[in-house]
Amino acid sequence: MSRGTGGGGSADIVVLVSGSGTLLQALLDAGADPAYGVRVVAVGADRDGIEGLARAERAGIPTFVCRVADFPSRADWDLALAEQVAAHAPALVVSAGFLKLAGPAFLARFGGRYVNSHNALLPAFPGIHGPRDALDYGVKVSGATLFVVDAGIDTGAIVAQCVVPVEDDDTVASLTERIKLVERPQLVDHVGRMGREGFTVMNRKVTIP
Repeated sequence: MSRGTGGGGSADIVVLVSGSGTLLQALLDAGADPAYGVRVVAVGADRDGIEGLARAERAGIPTFVCRVADFPSRADWDLALAEQVAAHAPALVVSAGFLKLAGPAFLARFGGRYVNSHNALLPAFPGIHGPRDALDYGVKVSGATLFVVDAGIDTGAIVAQCVVPVEDDDTVASLTERIKLVERPQLVDHVGRMGREGFTVMNRKVTIP
């Protein structure tokens, strides 16, 4: 069993991004209301010059960049990322379109309180091409999955899922955008609840009191 953030109050979170940061923006917008109970205290990225970092900077949120290429090994990068995140003492870490896998050093620090939003209905279609793989397979529904990250590729315990019908004329772009429309509120709702109320993970079951 692992326990996430303590319940009964507000929580500071660090958000990790690799791209445009639309999921991050949803969390920033929600956090503007003190009643939400979760505050983004830093935004980290694995690359420079992305809109996700610009969104954080416009909101006055501290940012940091930890690029794999700047380190002699992936393990060194993983340790540095863990240290950068830990400097902000978050109760919860959120991967919001972060395209790098966390390694042992990061999970040793944040395992059980690191969550990721994936644009497919896990365990189907893990990896970075969820909507494309779903379309190629010919499924009739897709969606988004929020889960607690473990050492595997999108294999962690599932927090929540939402479903989007696949239309006959869908493209990867159109399906991806429609998934985002339900993915954002799911992320905001459950990260808020996890931060305010805490959560437990036992036998692959995530429980929010």
